Amino acid sequence: MSAPQPAAPEGTGPVKEIDKLFTAAAKNGASDLHLKVGSPPLFRIHGKVIRVKANPLTNDQIKQLISEMMSPNHEKELAERGAADFAYGVRGIGRFRVNIFRQRGAISMAARRVQTDIPPPDKLNLPEAVKHISAMEEGLVLVAGITGSGKSTTLASLIQIINMTKPLHIVTLEDPIEYLYRDDKAFVNQREIGIDVPSFPDGLRYILRQDPDVILVGEMRDADTFETALMAAETGHLVFGTIHASSAAQTIGRILDYFPAIRHGQIRQMLFFNLKAVMVQRLVRGVRQDAPIVPAVEIMFVNPMIRKLIEDGDDAKISDVIRSSRQEGMQDINQSLVDLVNQGLITEQTALENSPNPEQLAMNLKGISLGGDQGTILH
Repeated sequence: MSAPQPAAPEGTGPVKEIDKLFTAAAKNGASDLHLKVGSPPLFRIHGKVIRVKANPLTNDQIKQLISEMMSPNHEKELAERGAADFAYGVRGIGRFRVNIFRQRGAISMAARRVQTDIPPPDKLNLPEAVKHISAMEEGLVLVAGITGSGKSTTLASLIQIINMTKPLHIVTLEDPIEYLYRDDKAFVNQREIGIDVPSFPDGLRYILRQDPDVILVGEMRDADTFETALMAAETGHLVFGTIHASSAAQTIGRILDYFPAIRHGQIRQMLFFNLKAVMVQRLVRGVRQDAPIVPAVEIMFVNPMIRKLIEDGDDAKISDVIRSSRQEGMQDINQSLVDLVNQGLITEQTALENSPNPEQLAMNLKGISLGGDQGTILH
């Protein structure tokens, strides 16, 4: 698909029908708006898809709605490629990333709201230890998890702390931009893949010429991106990135999968010197109205013990070190789930359903700690 087009201008005339839907989505706290033939408009609210109480949309109705915001170039792209990607602004409401696409011969739309209110870590119910990450001055920090696990929101929260507290230059590479930063003590340049730069490797190739102090790479998805990010960390920059992995130990293996086996020793050495922290996040169902979804978070800070395990290729022992290093701010998913239960944020049943080791968690919830569960300081 070709590069997304610039935003359509915010109109000053009569209110467009599509703007009414975007306004309703924003007022109901929806992160996404979907239009599909044969269904009423759909909002995604707190991760759940909600159908608006309205008649099902026809193809002609959807064509009319999207025509209010599409330029001739967008229409040409849709006709030629079957999809069009662009940003759209609604005055007084905000901006949306819009994708128009064909499916089964009809037109559909998926639009995500670009957020400007960036919640601090405590509002996201993140552990206090994550704030230590924003105080780091150099190295590589990874946030791992599946798609939709809140990685972008967590990273935005950490970047915003830096923006508010340090006179630095922050450069982001994102696909798409999900949060808009307003310059505070720092100043922020946000580059969107497909609009401002063709790809993550292209963006990273020239990023050091832009005099950044902090770099955010929306997704580490190939060897070129990862190696360039590691080199940026090696030259004294603080680099944030995301990766798909279910544990901190698995993150090391996922990184190595990007490279041929002959280079694994070299990459481990680069991680030995430059990896500073890994957070692994999954979203679980909450019980409080003000926290319907909360993150269970594994946190690994690369202390001397973990650094040695990475160097020696002994990744299987990383989880044991995390569990036994709570006094250093580390925790695994089970320890996070216990904390969430104790804080009254989730039920024990929800914790067990989301645990990678429910048998051990059941013991922990009864106050029974097994061998490596006790917190000790490791050197």
